[in-house]
Amino acid sequence: MSFIPITQSDQEEMLAAIGVSSIDELFADIPREMRLERELSLPQALSEAELVRHCRQLAGRNQSTEQLVSFLGAGLYDHHIPAAVAHLVGRSDFYTAYTPYQAEVSQGTLQSIYEYQSAVCFLTGMDVANASVYDAGTAIVEAVGIARATTRRDRVVFLDTVHPDHLAVAKTYAAAQGWEITIAPSREGRTDLGKLTALVDKETAAVVVQQPNFVGQVEDLLPIAEAAQSVGALFILCANPIMLGLLTSPGKVGVDIVVGEGQPLGGRLHYGGPTLGFFAAKAKYLRRLPGRIVGKTTDLEGRVGYVLTLQAREQHIRRERASSNICSNQALNALAATIYLALLGPEGLKDVAYQSVQKAHYLANQLTTKGLGDLVWSGPFANEFVFRPKMDLDTLWAKSLEAGYLPGLNLGKMPFLPESIAPSLEGTLLMAVTEKRTRAELDGLVSLWEGLMAND
Repeated sequence: MSFIPITQSDQEEMLAAIGVSSIDELFADIPREMRLERELSLPQALSEAELVRHCRQLAGRNQSTEQLVSFLGAGLYDHHIPAAVAHLVGRSDFYTAYTPYQAEVSQGTLQSIYEYQSAVCFLTGMDVANASVYDAGTAIVEAVGIARATTRRDRVVFLDTVHPDHLAVAKTYAAAQGWEITIAPSREGRTDLGKLTALVDKETAAVVVQQPNFVGQVEDLLPIAEAAQSVGALFILCANPIMLGLLTSPGKVGVDIVVGEGQPLGGRLHYGGPTLGFFAAKAKYLRRLPGRIVGKTTDLEGRVGYVLTLQAREQHIRRERASSNICSNQALNALAATIYLALLGPEGLKDVAYQSVQKAHYLANQLTTKGLGDLVWSGPFANEFVFRPKMDLDTLWAKSLEAGYLPGLNLGKMPFLPESIAPSLEGTLLMAVTEKRTRAELDGLVSLWEGLMAND
């Protein structure tokens, strides 16, 4: 039996069907000078054992947070994941690329989504949540869609401390959908309320803020909410879900829509994805929420059941009333987040956040008191901070990696930064600390940099 999918006779049959006699005739419209007139330079075929060995050698070139001590963050974080998360998510009941939601056969999946929505509402202090969207950037632009549909306005104010990747996604959507982005400049790494207030007016659909913001600073949300809502604009917050275990609930400070990146909730880094975007809002926006919403009900005999309740995309409702056309969600990652939150509980999540903040402050204090550099801003920060080393940054990064540390994100090389904040970030590192980092690891990095600076 041949395992080659297209044989010579198959090719001849297909060519005959379309009325050409050879491959050369098929590609006759492509100029000959643009064709590859030789065989591809490929090695000989390998046996299965040889191929497995080869692939393992290639994979061995990668270095992950299993081998390196990571201080990288900027949206994706190296938190501890309880073993039960991978075990339960990996069950064949759930482990599928497809999202089954037919109520009569998929009660388990529907219940897991319902529990996820409930956990997100509890976490954010919001009334309703959907079954997730693709990532935080997607979640922000979907929230902007609700704001535009609600206010019938087309100008959105982003603080320049929103993650530049999310801002880049928003700019792409804005260019295609015809809405306008205004960047509000920060001061000392935090919201400049005076400049923000001057930029919001009766034409503003929404104000978009990140908490903690991209440079790690903790924002005072209440005056921002008042500034947005004084002109009838919606307040959209992109939040770190782990830090919600410690910071004031967005629902208590007037936020209209809370979105964010759900990877820290039991998701692995996976070299950057896939992740999930969580999405929660006040009840009055329920019918405008993108994607899926699962509800809980009872049948005629009083038995509990779960059903796909709302899908407000244009496939299901009148096109002109739809604020979104997103048609899927990150069900498996949302399930991982649900299991993670259930295992930790409110106190466990608070402890993870508390440890991350305490260890970040310990590291920042050690770096500055040892004279290795300075914090760029003096405002309150949580699990992440911007540090300006006194050594050449490229050398410091390379030497740290050689010693087994990922020392942080070089913000001078970060694309898409707004012009209002980019100059102040030249020569700086964004350093993140999670509960996984030990005292020995924190002291080890400080000791390494002391040695490098002494020999500089």
